[in-house]
Amino acid sequence: MASDNTKMSTQEYFALEDKYGCHNYAPLPVVLCRGKGVFLWDIEGKRYYDFQSGYSAVNQGHCHPRIVAALQKQAEILTLTSRAFYTDKLGVYEKMMTELFGFDRMLPMNTGVEGGESAVKFARKWGYKVKKIPEGAVKVLFAEGNFWGRTLAAVSSSSDPTCYEGYGPYTPGFKLIPYNDIPALEKELQDPNVAAYMMEPIQGEAGTIIPDKGYLKKVRELCSKYNVLWIADEVQTGLGRTGKLLAVDHEGVKPDIVILGKALSGGMMPVSCILSSNEVMDVITPGTHGSTYGGNPLACVVATESIKVLLEEKMVENAAKLGEVFHRELNGLSKSKVTAVRCRGLMAAIDIEDSISAYDVCLRLRDAGILAKPTHGQTIRLAPPLVITEDQIKECVNIIATVLKSFKKDGIPPTRSG
Repeated sequence: MASDNTKMSTQEYFALEDKYGCHNYAPLPVVLCRGKGVFLWDIEGKRYYDFQSGYSAVNQGHCHPRIVAALQKQAEILTLTSRAFYTDKLGVYEKMMTELFGFDRMLPMNTGVEGGESAVKFARKWGYKVKKIPEGAVKVLFAEGNFWGRTLAAVSSSSDPTCYEGYGPYTPGFKLIPYNDIPALEKELQDPNVAAYMMEPIQGEAGTIIPDKGYLKKVRELCSKYNVLWIADEVQTGLGRTGKLLAVDHEGVKPDIVILGKALSGGMMPVSCILSSNEVMDVITPGTHGSTYGGNPLACVVATESIKVLLEEKMVENAAKLGEVFHRELNGLSKSKVTAVRCRGLMAAIDIEDSISAYDVCLRLRDAGILAKPTHGQTIRLAPPLVITEDQIKECVNIIATVLKSFKKDGIPPTRSG
């Protein structure tokens, strides 16, 4: 076996993962080894624009020096104690987050899906303790097309067969309703056993699906009317991605529970949380919920610095300003090859005409120096780090246009491999 210091080829790295790894991903064929800002480099030294951003985990750009420095400094002092003890970092972090987002309390967790699981648990317990739903009868509503992870609860709430097939029996008490459909929501909210409605303000994995203007306001109004908790999954849409600190801010509304993750650590490590009111948080008492790593000192320091970087370097404002440029430039792409453009801030997607494979487009983009991945067949999501510049946005859209022109109108020329 080759040592760590022995340079291997791209194909050898492919072979290692293929032989020794679980085949739960189908990565784009490129082996990455370095990142900085908006760029990634492969082992052969080629530079790429990153238009995936770790599914929006790297909003602050790869290896932001301030976040790296904070991580390195704390890693030499204290990384983990468990929540069996107080630390000098957690309370400071919680205070900053609750004051910034306007909530009473925060629960620190690790991964985005843990944030979602926690939100559902809190909502169920709130349903029993506060709303007085009969034991075992509580229901939670989810929007069709949602994606919030791969745990059994997450797949139980999915409408995508690739997510849920083969994993039953499923978590009871979950019900799917159409996204962006107020009449369907109100009909279900009239059921007194419904405790919560969990949804993404913009659906990410589904292909940057943006609801109608006013939808979020109506969700807030109806959930208040029927005494149902509104859970906003802002793991992908939060922390500046859409040109606001939270995507719900576009309509000036406040959910009962907000889930954050991904960019909460600037891509350094798994960090997530939920934010809510005293009424919701107080249903949990010592010993009823927890996490060994949740709220560890290293994560607290990294998350605190990641938020400061986002705000002090005006990345949210940059996403708002450049989002308009991005949308305008994407709308200029060939209408014969791009059938739809959806964009909010620096969260965008394009739908590719059926005669062209979206995956083949991504392979050509890779060859041209842009990394992106398709989702749900013919959709390509485009989400660069929020540190990108206007000139870089225009350069990248020009690259996308050139790549699309390389496909013949009546067919697909051979795609380069490797």
